Amino acid sequence: MISPVTVLQTADWRQRVFGLYAQVRLTAQEVSPSYAHDLWRAERDRLFAEHPASPLKPRARERFRGLDVAAYNPELRCDALIEDDGAGQRMDVPTGTDGVVPFVRLGTVAVDGVGRLAVWRLASYGGGIFLPVRDSLSGADGGSYGGGRYLLDTIKGADFGQGAAPGSLVLDFNFLYNPSCAYDEAWACPLPGPDNRTDAALRVGEMYAEY
Repeated sequence: MISPVTVLQTADWRQRVFGLYAQVRLTAQEVSPSYAHDLWRAERDRLFAEHPASPLKPRARERFRGLDVAAYNPELRCDALIEDDGAGQRMDVPTGTDGVVPFVRLGTVAVDGVGRLAVWRLASYGGGIFLPVRDSLSGADGGSYGGGRYLLDTIKGADFGQGAAPGSLVLDFNFLYNPSCAYDEAWACPLPGPDNRTDAALRVGEMYAEY
């Protein structure tokens, strides 16, 4: 049984992540995306090291000296229009702790240097836009997490906002991050399906390291 203390700690973690991404959006607009990336990296390091809801196990936290995050690459930030391709497709994702998580496809984004990726809406309480990515470095030595990474998960705060054109999203692959299950199997993490896989080598964002 999950204790009330644990639930409140997780809620506080999510509030802090929402606040962080609000700062990221504002800083990217008023200063620069690369400066916003530095802020994101520093605050995530602090949360992983200090917050009681950190996905790192206690022994890993003792050894932790910071996440392995690649240098900022401005070429992997863009506005992407959500096309109707695939809209309405349903994806039911079984998880070990949260049962089956339902998603409905909003459409597809096409990104230069990356390819075409499905954009999903969480079809349960709270909604939310979800865009996971599995690239050619997933599972490779020195690469990214084998299960894939998340770019957008708006119900948990990971959101760069809407693009300049109606129906578009800001996508910045420099902010790709590992789901919590990369560090502790107790977490339930929907992972990228075939429509969210790319042959591109995305050496940006949070890479994978064991702590």
